[in-house]
Amino acid sequence: MCASYGLDPRFTDAELLAEADAEILAGLRDWAQQNDGETLRPTGKNLRNLNPLIVSGDGEAALEAAWWGYLVDGQPAKFPSINTRSERLQQRPGGLRTRAIVPTTGWFEMRKPERVWHEFTLGKGVLFGMAAVAQRGRTPDGEWVTCYSIVMRPAPEHLAELHDRMPVLIPTAFAHDWLNAEADREIIDEALLAAASLDERVTATARETDAAAKGDADQLF
Repeated sequence: MCASYGLDPRFTDAELLAEADAEILAGLRDWAQQNDGETLRPTGKNLRNLNPLIVSGDGEAALEAAWWGYLVDGQPAKFPSINTRSERLQQRPGGLRTRAIVPTTGWFEMRKPERVWHEFTLGKGVLFGMAAVAQRGRTPDGEWVTCYSIVMRPAPEHLAELHDRMPVLIPTAFAHDWLNAEADREIIDEALLAAASLDERVTATARETDAAAKGDADQLF
């Protein structure tokens, strides 16, 4: 389960969109600087943060602030919704109607039973994208926002000893298709194949348990 990730404003290499949009990158850097290095975590009753999300607006990539996790009847969903299994989307492709990309410089997972946090990246300072599915939801304040859930897949062998699952990463060349292609079984199958091309680049670094990495998802809702 991915329950936290980072967005370092010092990112130097952007592997997010095939044609890097200067406005989107500037918006991400500005948001990350204002976030002051805080870890991005699910939105819920204890945290009302909105996180940057890349969506498709008339076929063009756009940046907007979004709620991590689903909203149901004006309240955070009572079922787990911050992550969605790729296998479920393969079985029920209707959940792929609206898709998005989550920009990040690394996500965090705890290795058990040692309870040691690790940060997973594509390299120091590299900005990349994680696949997400999205839907509209009404906040407790009555506002309508985009809600998102990060798509997860089984981890490759060299990472599985640290954590058995990982986000579906979206290579730059596949970003447009992920955002705009028809919602069917084929698009999630293609996403998994594209994500596998990045497997060997993913590395994990142990880090001290601190405010940037710790946090139990059960405490966020």
